Amino acid sequence: MNLLLDYTDKQIGSAIVGISGSKSESNRLLILQEFYPNLSLENISDSDDTNHLTHALSSRDKVVDIGHAGTAMRFLTAYFSVLDGREVVLTGSERMQNRPIRILVDALRSLGADIEYVDKEGYPPLRIKGKKLIKNKVSINGNMSSQYISALLLIAPSLENGLEIELLGEVTSRPYLEMTLTLLKEIGITTRFNENHIKIEPKRKIENKTLVVESDWSSASYFYGLVALSGVGTTIELSSYRKKSLQGDNCLAKIYKELGVETEFQENAILLKKMNVISSTVEKSQPLELDLRNAPDIAQTIAVTCFGLGIACNLTGLHTLKIKETDRLVALDTELTKLGADISVTDKSLHLKISSTINKNCHISTYNDHRMAMAFAPLSLKVPMIIENAEVVTKSYISFWDDFEGCFY
Repeated sequence: MNLLLDYTDKQIGSAIVGISGSKSESNRLLILQEFYPNLSLENISDSDDTNHLTHALSSRDKVVDIGHAGTAMRFLTAYFSVLDGREVVLTGSERMQNRPIRILVDALRSLGADIEYVDKEGYPPLRIKGKKLIKNKVSINGNMSSQYISALLLIAPSLENGLEIELLGEVTSRPYLEMTLTLLKEIGITTRFNENHIKIEPKRKIENKTLVVESDWSSASYFYGLVALSGVGTTIELSSYRKKSLQGDNCLAKIYKELGVETEFQENAILLKKMNVISSTVEKSQPLELDLRNAPDIAQTIAVTCFGLGIACNLTGLHTLKIKETDRLVALDTELTKLGADISVTDKSLHLKISSTINKNCHISTYNDHRMAMAFAPLSLKVPMIIENAEVVTKSYISFWDDFEGCFY
């Protein structure tokens, strides 16, 4: 489905948007709930990714297909490896079958897991024969996807001897690891995280516990972009959010203050307001400099926002974007260039120069990547555009287009 977006003659009212629970928190907690059934969850994400994971966890099929759900692939690889007596083939979409998973498989194999590659070495599909894992020490590179490490953390307390993890090299997306560790602590698991060493104690049972999942900060980013590109005084209220968040993407509040958006934390929501001027630290003659190694999922939104504002930016720490739903750096380069941007990318950074014009009526390819569709949507305040394969947003945000349209009058 191609979607024409043209809000160039529309205004944003005092919109109120309720956003579903964090996909990242939901997916972690659903795995933990399998080990601890007396854990109750509220405000679970309604995203396709979480639905895929929920279905996979309840399935008794020999072949489990998780489609495009990358988080589910990583977490389920570890989960199925410890289900003693269960054998599955874990597979996904064509893109998923070209996303590397060797680092996680090697780590699990070193613990004694029985995992084979069905087709191409280092990539899904995987044949997994679940068994009890007795070994309790593993080393894994810390500078790749943090989901590999979180996958190990989520099964760690179920292991007979717990687990000690040595992280090799620099740790990428540390907030996501801290999110996993905090959730473990909240249900009563003993954890230790010291420099590049993590230790998880075993625990067979937990006390009855109910956790409410905070709304997704990554999903909030698109409304930050919308407010940044709107007129002075525009407000959008988003719920449900907490000032003390487990999600690394809550750095949006600080970053977008530089781009003219004030964040007011309320009891169970945030109010975004477009201020009169962009921060004095961001001038059109001086690029916005950001290291996003701890929040790479908001890079697309920030790049599009800067382009729409006519601001230069240098975004670094983006090496994990190459192994997402698509190579997001190449995709940003291609699509922003269509719109008239002067942009260059490396394998881990993006560099955008000042642009004074935005090309109209461009077809924005989404590459089966939900974040490409949503990141570019706010730019329709400036020029009409066509978003290709617009339904891809359901991967993380099912009601996005309705919520986006509801902001205007």
